[in-house]
Amino acid sequence: MTSGRSWHGDWMARLYERVRERGYDSVTAFAETRPTASLVELAEDLGKGDIAGAQILSGLFTEAEQRNQVTRFVRGVLVRMLSQSLPQGWPAVMDDASRFAVAKALGRWSGYTPESHQERADQLMAALRAYPPPAGWRPLGPDDVLLLTLMPDRQA
Repeated sequence: MTSGRSWHGDWMARLYERVRERGYDSVTAFAETRPTASLVELAEDLGKGDIAGAQILSGLFTEAEQRNQVTRFVRGVLVRMLSQSLPQGWPAVMDDASRFAVAKALGRWSGYTPESHQERADQLMAALRAYPPPAGWRPLGPDDVLLLTLMPDRQA
């Protein structure tokens, strides 16, 4: 993700300093302005080589826990992973390349999903495989109607 400079010093303080310099009071507020941007893109916007995508993820998760919005955080990360792997939206045909792109997005997302939400994530992935969304479906944020249906806001 970066050359390693991002982990030197008090990276959390640096992250929040960069977010505030851009006029936001939280990492969440900053990230929500670009809900389909990758974590790396967000990090580069804050300081290429100084902030890592993993640090953005950590800040988002910490704030979600504090606000009791972890489910929304989980959906938001899924939106970012789908946007990266399926920029044209959900594939119309599930050929090998499409299956790989979907598996890549869902696998990465599952890896970023906290243990508290893993069972619900597994259920969401199973539902997407069993009942694929319409071709071209591309959630534009964590409050996408289909995502809210598959993973509503409630305690895990």
